[in-house]
Amino acid sequence: MKSQIANLLSKYISIEKKQIENLIEIPPSQEMGDFAFPCFALAKEFKKNPLEIAKEISQKIKTKEFEIKSSGPYINFFLNRRKFALGLIEKIKKEKKNFGKNNLGKGKIITIDMSSPNIAKPIGIGHLRSTIIGNSISEIAKFNGYKTIKINYLGDWGTQFGKLIVGYKRWGKEKELKKNPIKHMLELYVKANAEEYEQEARDWFKKLEEKNLEAIKIWKMFKEFSLKEFDEIYKTLGINFDVISGESFYNNKMENTIKELENKKLLEKNQGALIVDLKKYNLGACLIKKSDGATLYATRDITAAIDRYKKYKFDKMIYEVGQEQKLHFQQFFKVLDLMGYNFAKNCIHVYHGLYLDSDGKKFATRKGKTVFMKEILDETIESAKKGILQRDKNLNKKEIDKRARKIAIAAIFYGDLKNNKVNDIVFNIDKFLDFEGDTGPYLLYSYARASSILRKSKPNKNSKIKINSLEEKEIELIKKISEFPEIVLNAYKNLNPSVIANYSYQLAQIFSEFYHTCPVIGDEKENFRLELVKSFRQVLKNSLGLLGIETMEEM
Repeated sequence: MKSQIANLLSKYISIEKKQIENLIEIPPSQEMGDFAFPCFALAKEFKKNPLEIAKEISQKIKTKEFEIKSSGPYINFFLNRRKFALGLIEKIKKEKKNFGKNNLGKGKIITIDMSSPNIAKPIGIGHLRSTIIGNSISEIAKFNGYKTIKINYLGDWGTQFGKLIVGYKRWGKEKELKKNPIKHMLELYVKANAEEYEQEARDWFKKLEEKNLEAIKIWKMFKEFSLKEFDEIYKTLGINFDVISGESFYNNKMENTIKELENKKLLEKNQGALIVDLKKYNLGACLIKKSDGATLYATRDITAAIDRYKKYKFDKMIYEVGQEQKLHFQQFFKVLDLMGYNFAKNCIHVYHGLYLDSDGKKFATRKGKTVFMKEILDETIESAKKGILQRDKNLNKKEIDKRARKIAIAAIFYGDLKNNKVNDIVFNIDKFLDFEGDTGPYLLYSYARASSILRKSKPNKNSKIKINSLEEKEIELIKKISEFPEIVLNAYKNLNPSVIANYSYQLAQIFSEFYHTCPVIGDEKENFRLELVKSFRQVLKNSLGLLGIETMEEM
């Protein structure tokens, strides 16, 4: 609609269509029209009062799509609401899960580096935000026509593996490792972390770097067991990756990066270490190689970025990593730029804030223990099960488990994504699981309620939809549904899932008001309202899908 209005107005004013579209407003009340264009920006061009400009242009525009009136300095556009409603319903009926999609990124590729836990350690709560936000950004980009490649870049290299090998050689139990791998590896790491084993651990990591067969065999075993447990967590979350890679993959490629930096005269020696001096860009020094010869995260990330561009020829490469890594990404993006790689300008660090507890402190420990993602998921699912059993004691275990997982994931995902990603958020499972207010379960309930209406109905398929007039709540719901394609575009342009999340809640609220005000079954407008309920349900499903949330027919 905004695009159509911009086309009409562009015939009478010299502002670009896109700028006109951006200036178009939604009036606060329906009496003032469905859309309004403020004429203040035209005063200089027309050398007239904005009130006179609005009146003059509104009289000139000829169209059958809108009724046009001026009101003060605004040109107000009134839709043929009946025609608009029926057209929108027909469009959604035809497009279904594709409603809201566009071809903005057709033929283009986006890689998304997300989640990225450390091998041989439990996935901590800190990795959850990267996993949830990265997944949603991927879904939003796909809906905007891009091909996305989700990369889980594992922390699978470093001196900690020397300590783990020492622990396994001294106290490792294969039976325990198979039964509960992450727990046992963590125990071994804690034991081997004592100072007396420091040299032994360094020696084993050196063997690992030199590709000693025994060291490699044990390291691979740690990795396989870790991935098996990680897969269970990702399965619970309903998240898949296109590529699972790790730091170790780039071990043999980093020397080429260092040589390239030397050839391009970007490396400097500093106290025995090799750096790229970025002080003139206010980014300090990017450490490439330590004085003892060890390479660092920056070296690996520069190498990985070059390798990924060669493989995928991406349009954008997104890293969804916490804000504490902001300087690291600024530094290595700048180094790529100085190396002459044009794709550096398309590397984006999408960062997020921290999870906080109810006291506003970092949600990282509980009674001195690290909080693990698996613990949080298990606790949330168990809480969801209790809520389900309170509502319906006759469900079988399989159905309870299925519903509890969906409710728990909706609670956690929406509890995170409704916030602007850069903000710290309070992680409160009880609030997240509430069926009232701005929560994931409330949205699932809205979808289930719409499904219930449709199950109870017996529409006459041969009866045409007839509407002479529309009630206020019907119009509000239709207009909110129609906003979805624009919301999808805005969410991608800002790489911000909260745009989708907040829209989903507003849509569900308006549906609730419609449901309480406008009877569906048995009303003379039953056929029309059933189609409107179907449209709402489809758009809410599409919207929640972009957040990684599965809908439910029954709660």
